[in-house]
Amino acid sequence: MELSDARWRKSSHSGSNGGDCVELTDAAGAVAVRDSKDPDGPVLLLTRKTLRTAVNSTPTTH
Repeated sequence: MELSDARWRKSSHSGSNGGDCVELTDAAGAVAVRDSKDPDGPVLLLTRKTLRTAVNSTPTTH
């Protein structure tokens, strides 16, 4: 899948220090997810339902 022109988004909760962040973009009926520190690295393609389940299963406190 070609994602070179994708508009990647990062959570506003990520801050500006470039820490542990993921970026998301729409990708042909799915959501592409990548590590913001490795933009040329591997990309996960998830259904919206799978992403929603993962986000809802993740603790919100650090």
